[in-house]
Amino acid sequence: MAGEGRLKRIRNIGIISHIDAGKTTVTERILYYTGVSYKMGEVHDGEAVMDWMPQEQERGITITSAVTTCSWREHEIHIIDTPGHVDFTVEVERSLRVLDGAIAIFSAVEGVEPQSETVWHQADKYNVPRLAFINKLDRLGADFFGAVDMMVEKLGVKPLIVTLPVGLEDEFSRVIDLIRMRVLRFSEEDLGVTVSHEDVPDEFKDQALQYREKLIETIADISDDIAEKYLDGAEIGEDEIVNAIRQGTIDGSFVPIFCGSGLKNKGIQTLLDGVVDYLPSPIDVPPIAGTNPKSGESEVRESDESEPLSALAFKVQVDQGRKLTYFRVYSGVLKAGAEVYNPRLEKSERIARLLKMHANKRERIDKVKAGDIAAAVGLKDSTTGDTLCDREKPILLESILFTEPVISLAIEPKTVADQEKLEQSLNKLIDEDPTLSVKVDDDTGQTIISGMGELHLEIVVDRLFREFKVAANVGKPQVVYRETATKRATADAVIDREIAGEAKYAKVSLSIMPLQRGQGVKVISLIKGDEISEEWVKSAIAAIRDAAASGPILGYPLDDVKISIDALQMREGITDEMAFAIASGMAVRSVAEKAGPALLEPIMVVEILTPEEFMGEIIGDLNARGGQLKGVEPKGKTNHVKGEVPLSKMFGYATKLRSQSQGRATFTMQFSHYGRVED
Repeated sequence: MAGEGRLKRIRNIGIISHIDAGKTTVTERILYYTGVSYKMGEVHDGEAVMDWMPQEQERGITITSAVTTCSWREHEIHIIDTPGHVDFTVEVERSLRVLDGAIAIFSAVEGVEPQSETVWHQADKYNVPRLAFINKLDRLGADFFGAVDMMVEKLGVKPLIVTLPVGLEDEFSRVIDLIRMRVLRFSEEDLGVTVSHEDVPDEFKDQALQYREKLIETIADISDDIAEKYLDGAEIGEDEIVNAIRQGTIDGSFVPIFCGSGLKNKGIQTLLDGVVDYLPSPIDVPPIAGTNPKSGESEVRESDESEPLSALAFKVQVDQGRKLTYFRVYSGVLKAGAEVYNPRLEKSERIARLLKMHANKRERIDKVKAGDIAAAVGLKDSTTGDTLCDREKPILLESILFTEPVISLAIEPKTVADQEKLEQSLNKLIDEDPTLSVKVDDDTGQTIISGMGELHLEIVVDRLFREFKVAANVGKPQVVYRETATKRATADAVIDREIAGEAKYAKVSLSIMPLQRGQGVKVISLIKGDEISEEWVKSAIAAIRDAAASGPILGYPLDDVKISIDALQMREGITDEMAFAIASGMAVRSVAEKAGPALLEPIMVVEILTPEEFMGEIIGDLNARGGQLKGVEPKGKTNHVKGEVPLSKMFGYATKLRSQSQGRATFTMQFSHYGRVED
C-alpha cells in the first residue's frame, strides 16, 4: 500500500463537547505543547487561537469549526475544534463526517450536559472511536467518578479508566497513569511543559491497583493472550496493554477515560499520548464507500495514495473575498493546479492553490495525499457535502444532510447600493453555512433570512454589518411555520389562453392527502401509457414542488403531504412543458385550499439545568408557555428538566430564566419536530 508508513502516523480527530466544558482551552494547550503556538491563548481573554472570529472572542464561545495541524511523537495530528452551542450543531455534524476519531470533553462539575449527549450521538451515527477527557478537576464541586457514572447512565458508555486524579478541587495536583502505575506531575514553573514521574502515593495505591485490575479485566475480554496471562497470574507487558486498548477503542468495545485540568495545564500530554496510542489512523478505519455515478454500482476506495482520487468537501469559508473549501482526502493524491471532477455537478474544477490550515493562518503546499485534511482555493461551484474525484474513475460519496432552519427575520437594506451588497454578502454566507437560507417575500419584497436559532441569526447579522459592511434595518426574529393538509382533496386546473401571443392549453388533475409528521412533501405521478411525454410529466412534477413552497394560509411551505398527479390532458400543437407547469402550479393552490389547511409550528426540546429551589417557578413558566414536561432527573445538586415547547413561546427565554434562577440555571434548545398550532 503506497504511503502506508505515513498513513499510520496520521490522526484526524475532532474535539467535541457541551458549551463551556473547556474544549477550546484544552485545544489551546495541545497547540502549545506540540509547538504550534508560542503563547497560550485563553478563551476568557478573547485570545484563543482557534476562536479567531471577532464574534467568538466577544462571546467566549466557538462558532465555526477551526482546523489545525500539529505533531506529537512523530505523528501528524489534524484537529477540528467544533462548537458546543446547539445553534451550531451543523458544524459538529460535518466535521464528524470526515474524522477518524474524537476527543469528547466533559466537565467534572456538570458531567454529561444536554449538548454533550447530542454530539456524542452524532459521533455514534458515524461510528467515530472516541477518548473521553474529564476536565476541570480543579473546580469546586468536581467529581471524577460522578462524571464517569453519568457517561455510563446517559450515553451507554463502557468506560475504561486509564488515568486517575490525585486529589480534587483545590487539592487536584497530579494524575496517576494506571498502565505504567506511576504519577505524572506537571511543572507549574513552565506552564506544565515539564512532566516528571513519581511513585504512586501510599494513600492512593489501593485505589490505583483496584482500577488497574478493572482495566486488565476489561481488555482481557477482547484479547485472548491477555486473558490467558491474567488467569495464569503472568506479567502483562505495557505494549500488550496499549495494543489491546487501541483495538478495543477502534472497534467501540470501550472508551478510554483521561482526566485533568486544561486551565491548570494538567493531563494534556497524557491525552495526546492517548490520541497517538489509541485513536485510529486512516488505515485503521473501513475504506470509504460510495457509488459509481455512471453505473450506479457501489464502490470503495482504500486509504492509499495509489488509488484513484476521492475527497469530500466538508466546509466552505469566505475569507478576504476568497472562497476556501475544506476537504478530506480519502484516497489518491491531489496536486495544486490540477483539475478535480465533481460528480454532483457533472463538471470539473481547477484547484488554484492548496493550503494547510492553522485556524485562520495558512501555509501553501504543493500536494495533498490520502489521509490529509486541507483547504483549496479555486473551487467556484463545489460546496459542502460535494465529492471531489478523478473524472476517469468517478465516485460519489455520501453527502451530508442538514436540519431545516426554524427561525427567521426580515432584513432591509438602507440604500439601493446596499441591496446589491446584501445579496452578494448573503450568497457568500450561504456558501459557508448550509443551515442558513434566504428568500425574498413576494408580497413585501423583504429579504428573509432563516437559521437554527436566535444566536445563529444574531451572528449572521453581526457578520453582515461588521465583515461585509452592509447597512440595513433588521426585524425581530420570527418563527418559520409550515402548512399542511388535514384531509384528502382533489382539484383540477385548466390553462386555455394566449401567452406571449401563442395559444396554450393544459389540464392537470391533482389529489392531496395528509401524511404523518416528518414525512415532508411527496409528489407522485399516476399517469400511465405514453400519451403524455415523460418530459412534460417531469415538468409538471417540478412545478408542483415549486408551488408547494407556498401554502394557502400564510404562504409558508407545505409539509407532510402527498400530492398525486391523477390526470393530464393535452391538445395537439398548443400543449407544451410551459403549459403543464403553469396549470400544475394553479392546481396545487386549488387542491391545498380544499384540503382543510392547517399551520404547523416548530416544537423544541428544551433542557434546563437548575438548582432545586427554582424548580417550581421554572416548571410553572414552561407550562404557561404551552410546554409539555417530559421528565425531571436529579443531577448532583441540580435537576435536569426536559420538556417540549413551541418555539414561538421561547423568545427571550434566556433573560427570563436568568431572572428566575438568579443566573444559576442554564438551558439548551433544539428542534424536535413540527406540531399542529393549537387555537
